[in-house]
Amino acid sequence: MNRLALTFTLALLALPAFAQQRDATPAQAAPPAWEQLGTADREALIAPLRDRWNNAPPEKRQRMLEHAREWRTMTPEQRKAAREGMKHWSHMDREKRDEVRALYERTRGMDPEQRKALRKQWPTMTPEQRKAWIDAHPPTPAPASAKPE
Repeated sequence: MNRLALTFTLALLALPAFAQQRDATPAQAAPPAWEQLGTADREALIAPLRDRWNNAPPEKRQRMLEHAREWRTMTPEQRKAAREGMKHWSHMDREKRDEVRALYERTRGMDPEQRKALRKQWPTMTPEQRKAWIDAHPPTPAPASAKPE
């Protein structure tokens, strides 16, 4: 048996031992339920939200409250999709966000057939054609709370 085959065979034989060793490590204790948290821990968790609420203008507070109420009515799958969408949005550069915002705002008022036609046309457009479309249909300015790029 050549050296490479011997090394490979020994590695395969050792895998179950490594797996057992990994499984034998104690699992990290689950964080406590809200009711089990002390006053200081609860305060530490709530303080950033309270500060954000108090520093927000009234219209933003209303939006925050509406989002919280919406969140409570969502299914776990809808919440997961929302988190993924927020993560995707936060990783977009400013230009891509403007493009998405313009498309969203423009298509909101379209009838389904127009929306379908634009959705079909968009992938076939060149970057220059897309830019011209965005320039012709600019998005509303990003909210002041948007992260700077």
